[in-house]
Amino acid sequence: MLCSSKNPAARRYMWRFSVSMLLYIVFLVLAVLVFVHYRPTGPLAWLLAMLPALAIIGQIAAFGLYLAEEKDELQVAMGVKSLLWGIGGTLAVTVTWGFLENFVHLRHMDLMWVYPIFCMFSGLAFGLVQLRYR
Repeated sequence: MLCSSKNPAARRYMWRFSVSMLLYIVFLVLAVLVFVHYRPTGPLAWLLAMLPALAIIGQIAAFGLYLAEEKDELQVAMGVKSLLWGIGGTLAVTVTWGFLENFVHLRHMDLMWVYPIFCMFSGLAFGLVQLRYR
C-alpha cells in the first residue's frame, strides 16, 4: 500500500515521513550531545528539548496529509481504522500503567514513550486490517 511507487499520495507520504524521521534522528542526537557536553539552560535548553518532538509532529502531519490526499477510500479507511486501534491500544496501556503507578507504585512511565507505543499499536493494527481485506 504505502510503499507503492505508482501511488502519488503514498510517494509523497513516504518522502515526508522519511524527511521527518531523518530530522528526528539528527535533532535527537544533537540534543543529547549538547545536553551531555554543555548542559544548556534557559530558552536554548527548551528549544533543544523540543526539536525531536517537532520532528515527530512532522511525522504525524505527514500521515494526516496522506489521508487527505489519498484518493482510494479503502486505503483511507484502513489508515483511519489503524489509527483508531493505535489510539485504543495506547490508551489501554497508559491508563493501566497509570493506575499501577498509583496503587502498586510501579515505576513511572516517561511521556516520551507514548508515541512509540502508539506507533507499535498502529503498525500492528494496520497489518491486521490489511489481512481483513485480502
